[in-house]
Amino acid sequence: MQVHFWGTRGSIPSTFPHSRIPVKLREALKRSRNHDLSTDTAIDQFINELPFDVRGTYGTNTSCVEIRGGNAHIVCDCGSGLRDFGGYILGKYHTTSQEYHIFMSHYHWDHIMGFPFFVPAYIPGNVIHIYGCHDNNKFAFQRQQEQPSFPVPMSIMGARIEFHRLEPDQSYEIAGCVVTPKKQNHPGAAYGYRFEKDNQTIVYSTDSEHTPESNNDDYPFLDFFRNADVLIFDAQYELFEHIETKSNWGHSSNVVGVDLAIRSGVKRLCIFHNEHTANDTTLEKFKEETINYLNISNENYPLEVIVSYDGLTIDCSKPNVPSKPKPFEQNQEEELV
Repeated sequence: MQVHFWGTRGSIPSTFPHSRIPVKLREALKRSRNHDLSTDTAIDQFINELPFDVRGTYGTNTSCVEIRGGNAHIVCDCGSGLRDFGGYILGKYHTTSQEYHIFMSHYHWDHIMGFPFFVPAYIPGNVIHIYGCHDNNKFAFQRQQEQPSFPVPMSIMGARIEFHRLEPDQSYEIAGCVVTPKKQNHPGAAYGYRFEKDNQTIVYSTDSEHTPESNNDDYPFLDFFRNADVLIFDAQYELFEHIETKSNWGHSSNVVGVDLAIRSGVKRLCIFHNEHTANDTTLEKFKEETINYLNISNENYPLEVIVSYDGLTIDCSKPNVPSKPKPFEQNQEEELV
């Protein structure tokens, strides 16, 4: 199986103002000194060696993750990244009828706002199955496309859209995968999903707050995460921020994510639901701090730490690369937010 991230921000889409571009360009040009960039190959190599926050971006879209490897299209959440996913599908398959299986964590706006802009939903012949553990699954989608919120009601959409209610802690065979939902600690409740296929496991666990009971040996999420090839984990906050100012907001921290991943035997910890106010430099530093904590707490555990970004693809069939600390270069001008 593979995981492709179409949207990774939490709470609201992030911004990428024009003022960030000159900062990135200036830093790249500073680093180009003493480099021979006389050929295209040399330029490409130089770009690839730049730090990620200089050559790239963590993106702006809210939660939308594609699970590849099933018998149909599998998607977790309908954040603003769903629009880009729909564009990708249309470019690849044109108007050929497709089948989609969408698993909803919950119905806060940042997790459903992309659906009105999901073009495949307007094309007759497409079939869209939407799964959730809440009672108001269909109502939440219909309400956001009612006046005065949106000009196009769901009834206009040409695809066949079916809603299915799942029971937590019960396993289902869907689109070639065994899918198990689990209730999580979040205002109004949110649900994580464990996907299993061909001895590979992907766990999607966003919008989940882990309280001090997570230190218990019988904490139920340890089994839910057990031996996952990829754990997509809500770590919107640093530990101090989570404890001091944002307790009971329904999100967790990078430190808790590392601890639970180690205790559950996870191979890759993919930090998700990234803070919408954090720029690329901040998130790059957040990643290095997380890796440093991993190596302080358990330097011998082969955990790969990844901070998700729009466009990232993770292949479960490839060996994970254990993360090791490296000094963070804070030598560029502060980006404007």
